[in-house]
Parts: sequence; C-alpha cells; structure tokens
Amino acid sequence: MKVLLIKDVKGLGKAGEVKDVKDGYGNNFLIGKGYAKAATDAVLRQWEAAKRNEAQIKEYEISQNEKLKDELAGVKITIKTKLGANGSPFGSITKDEIAKALKEQKGYEIDKKSLECDNIKALGEHEISIKLTHQIHAKFKIEVVGE
Repeated sequence: MKVLLIKDVKGLGKAGEVKDVKDGYGNNFLIGKGYAKAATDAVLRQWEAAKRNEAQIKEYEISQNEKLKDELAGVKITIKTKLGANGSPFGSITKDEIAKALKEQKGYEIDKKSLECDNIKALGEHEISIKLTHQIHAKFKIEVVGE
C-alpha cells in the first residue's frame, strides 16, 4: 500500500514523502491516526497544489515585509515624557508606548512583542529594531523629548 505522509513519522519518513507500507500498518495506524493518507492521484495532486499555494503565500508575505522594511527605514516618531528633578525622563519608555506612538503618528500597527529593544531611559534619538516574519528585520527611529 502506498501512503502520503501528512506528518513526520519516526522511523518511516517526513511529511510529504510517499512510502510503501503493509496494508494493516497503513490503514490501521498511519491513516487511522491521521499521519498519512492513501496515495491516490487525487490526494497527490491536492498535496502538490497545497504546497504551491503555501509557497505563493510565503512569497507574498516576504514581499510585503520587505516593502514595510523600506517604508519604516525613513520613519521617525516623537515620544514625549515627563522629566524628573534632574532633567532625565521620569520612568522609562516601554515597548507598548513605542507601538502606540507608531500607530498614532504613522499608522503602522506593530505588535509590541516584535519590537527588539530595552526600555528607553534617556532623552534623545534611539534606533528601534522590529522582527518581522521570515527573518526580516526593520529599523526606525524614535526621539524622546521632555514635556
């Protein structure tokens, strides 16, 4: 019996491979547990179509993230903070504040978890890195000023 593995199976193969197995093992274990499907022409065509579709989606996401990276390279946002007695910021600027300011000032909605920076505790200009999908990193600048 020929089966198309849907999931990796230890000792047999990886997802996407077509394997020849005994009927009982194929029907009762692999297909029964959802690790494989019977390798008919229709199933193989459907698998290939799904793989092509995933590749197109990935290519589209990469192009969109590259475009976003280029747009963010020229972005500079300003964050106002209260100053302490010695002229330094009172508290620190968090990732949440940076994400909110980026959305309010420039319209880019970025998840605060994708920002790669520590809390900012000084006035002036700082460079912030954003981890986008598919190992793409974008950078933009923020300026921290006192109120």
